[in-house]
Amino acid sequence: MTLDAATILAEAQDKAGFADCEPAIAANLEVLCHALNTDAQLSAEGTAAARRALVARQADRIGGLKWLAGNPEIADEPIEALFLCGVPRSGTTYFQYLFDRDRRYQLVRTWQSLVPLPPPAVDAQSVEERKAFAREVRARTRPAEPENFDALHLYDEDGSDECHAFMEQGVTAAGFHNVFDVPGYFDWLLDSCDPLPAYRVHKRQLQLLQWRGDRLPWALKYPNHLLFMDAICAVHPHARFAMTHRDPCQVLASIAKMTLTLRRTRYDGVDPLRVGQQMLHFIGRHIQRIMQFCDGPEAHRVVHVDYYALVADPGTQMAQVHAALGIDSPPDVMAAITGWRRENPKNARGANDYALAQFGLRAEEVEEHFAPYRQRFSIPREAEALAANT
Repeated sequence: MTLDAATILAEAQDKAGFADCEPAIAANLEVLCHALNTDAQLSAEGTAAARRALVARQADRIGGLKWLAGNPEIADEPIEALFLCGVPRSGTTYFQYLFDRDRRYQLVRTWQSLVPLPPPAVDAQSVEERKAFAREVRARTRPAEPENFDALHLYDEDGSDECHAFMEQGVTAAGFHNVFDVPGYFDWLLDSCDPLPAYRVHKRQLQLLQWRGDRLPWALKYPNHLLFMDAICAVHPHARFAMTHRDPCQVLASIAKMTLTLRRTRYDGVDPLRVGQQMLHFIGRHIQRIMQFCDGPEAHRVVHVDYYALVADPGTQMAQVHAALGIDSPPDVMAAITGWRRENPKNARGANDYALAQFGLRAEEVEEHFAPYRQRFSIPREAEALAANT
């Protein structure tokens, strides 16, 4: 079976009951389908799963267009957003969960990612059904690995989720390359794709979620947002970014482990050495984008966060983040943050072990490759940082 963009879009339109009118997204889907068909051979189950996911996300996008056509005031819904980002596996999920303790922000919930329509304030009765569906999907799709997957990635159906599903709607999700072996798509995404249409889709989805509900600022976590900060600034003129930094050697080993785990559910054979080389390139391009943006005119929008200090003393670090964002740190918010940290100590959901050598990577070479990034942001080596904070 091959994946055909036109067929996927036709099915998505039938499912949504509305005609697509965003040709830029259709063009993005064609590139991804070509990569899925040619870069590496998906298993039969992997191809079927990819097709189901692509149809579902495109139906979500087109369904959003349908809601907008019937309720044009949705496009006027104001969105205030803080983008939580960082090199993948640099503690962005942990950072996000701390923001989820702050009553002043709203975050995307896992069930909203999976079933974003109808807008929750319009159909509150469906929320519990959507949460149940999220639990069902989690049980069905959780990687069957001997390791504790909960230690690899936090996941709760009513917990805060990242923006991957919304970036899937625009077919501009760098995380596709962790799920699928699509190096051609990943490089096209950074070198040739116009991300603006996808970030307009992303904004529309937030407007749909917020419509007729609370108008709180959004704290939006997706590590890969850092790849397109210029586009985000164009779509959200007042956007701010909070960016975590962690030892790039540790980050690389962790993202390689995550990628290997995810791909094994979609391919009959996954070569760890191939994964290692691809993720070296993947992380390198993220770091390149960080350095470029932070040398540019909008660098002042970014608040930089030391992952190790954040884990060791989240209360103090979050107060510093608040100050940098120009907001206060109310006692009840700080109590909620420190309370969550006590209830969720490191390795509470299991330990996650990984090493560069598993993926054919030499620490000395990786260290040299990422030395300018480490020096620019004064990032310590993981072992030294952990020792210093114990």
